[in-house]
Parts: sequence; structure tokens; C-alpha cells
Amino acid sequence: MNQAKTMTDNHPAYRNKGESMSKRTYFHRLVRDIGRNPYLYLLAMPGILFFIVFKYIPMWGTLMAFQDYSPFAGMRGSPWVGLEHFHTFFATPDFGMLLRNTLAINVLNLVFFFPLPIALALLLNEVRSGGYKRLVQSVLYLPHFLSWVIIAGLTFTLFARGEGLVNHWLEAAGYDRIDFLTNPHSFWIVITLQSMWKDAGWGTIVFLAAMAGVDPQLYEAAKMDGAGRFRQMWHVTLPALRNVIVVLLILRLGDLMDVGFEQVFLMYNGAVSNVAEVFDTYVYRIGIQRGEFSYSTAIGLFKSVVGLVLVLLSNKLANKWGNGGIF
Repeated sequence: MNQAKTMTDNHPAYRNKGESMSKRTYFHRLVRDIGRNPYLYLLAMPGILFFIVFKYIPMWGTLMAFQDYSPFAGMRGSPWVGLEHFHTFFATPDFGMLLRNTLAINVLNLVFFFPLPIALALLLNEVRSGGYKRLVQSVLYLPHFLSWVIIAGLTFTLFARGEGLVNHWLEAAGYDRIDFLTNPHSFWIVITLQSMWKDAGWGTIVFLAAMAGVDPQLYEAAKMDGAGRFRQMWHVTLPALRNVIVVLLILRLGDLMDVGFEQVFLMYNGAVSNVAEVFDTYVYRIGIQRGEFSYSTAIGLFKSVVGLVLVLLSNKLANKWGNGGIF
């Protein structure tokens, strides 16, 4: 009898019927949930529409990576070339340079920029004066609202070799002028410092919000055990932030192939082209300036696939090691 039941459960018609009922039940549950929480779904609607219009619908354009796309023929009239563009990209001498520059900048950001918001949040959490804490937070948040154009302008004003204020001060102090912006050996450092100054303060918001949810009794118990401020930070606050840190680290690894077009493009110059050319600027020069749409789409698809693989692997490792991942 059990064998007959198993055979019935595995029958395609029975299985399809079960899947159909499951989908119908899920749809009814979703409709019921929307009826119970209409305002929550209405609040989420702009974000959902944003992802549908600007993230999911443009995925149709990834088909160009497998075509010899012509704007005049359109996607339906353009011939299919399979993986030709990928083979060309991997075989070009530029691929190694682009991969090196992109990974170098992102690894520097991962090592120096990623821990900085955590450290700032821990320090701000220890500030007892409310007014002083809000003042410091406002000063730290302010650079985030400046565009990369303004930040690039400030960088040139301060560090340019000819008219930069820093070089004027160095010359007045009897030192030689330094090529901060045209020296290939310092370009990656300048990019990393810009990112740290602009977004480190803004990144503390998530960690401060997580710290606000820590049970005060944990701190009281640590005090009873003789723990000082540093020990409380190390044994209470940091463990409470572990899941948040892991999630943000996974998302950061997913962006390992993305540097940020605006920042690098604005700081780009001929003297540092060998270390400044990354996937984002290369796609702009090849796809927009030279009109090789299929080739640049293949590069973008390569970046997306690598990012997806890194997210899946890092999330699996996080779950394996007992930390809550993204899913």
C-alpha cells in the first residue's frame, strides 16, 4: 500500500496537480496578506517598481552579448554570434590589466574602507554626550551628500602639483613638490582615501542601528564581571554586530568587479591610464565612444556573473560557519 502511494505521489499528473495547488495557495496567502497590510505594500511599491523598471526589464538587453548588434537592425534583426565577444574579451591584452586594476582598488577598499565604518560606529557608541555625538555624526555624514564631481575638484585643489595647497605648503616648508595625482604608484591610494572620506561616516548608520538593539542587561552583566569599556565593546557589542557585518561583507564581495565609474573617470588622466583603467571605464570607452554595444554588453554580463558567483559562495560559507547570510 505504501508502495502504491509512493507511485501515485511520483506520478507526473499528481505532481503537477500538487504544484498547481501550492502555487494557488501561495497566491491566496499573498492576496490575504496584502489585504491585511495594504499600507506596508503601498510603502514598498516604489522600491518594487524601481527594481522592475530599472533592473529586471533591462535584463532583456543582455541578449546583445550573444549578437553582433546593430542599432539599425535591432535585436531581432541582428545576427547571433554566440560566445565570440567573450572569447575576444578574454584574449585581449587589456583583460589582465582591467582585472588587476579593478581587483586592486576593490581589495584596498575591502581591507581599509570596509572596517572603518565599524570602528567609527564603535567609537560613536561610546560617546556619552548627546549633543557632541550628533555634531560628530553630522560632520561624518556630510561628505556622502557631495557628488564625485565636487570631491574630484577638491582633490585637485588640494593635491595638484602646480596649484595644489598641499604642495604649496610643502614647498614653503622646504620640501619638494609631490605628484599625488599623476603618479601611478599613488593612484589606487588616492581612490581609496576618497572613498573612505566620502562614505565612511554614512556607513556607520547601519551599525549604530544594530547597536541600538543590543540588550542593556548584557552590558550590566559584563560590568558585574569586571569588564571595562573595551572589554564590553569586544565581548558584547562586536558579537551583536556579527550578522550585520557578514551580510554587508557578502554584498561587498558581490561588487568586487564594480569600482564606480564616476570616481575613477573623474580622476583619470593619461599619466595613470595603466593603473586607472577598470571595467567600468573600459565599457564606457568601448561601448559609448566606439559604439561596440555587443562587446561592452558581454563585459557587463561577465562582471554580473562573477558578482553572482561570489555572493553565492560567500553566502554558503557564511551559513556553513554558523553566521546568518543573505538567504
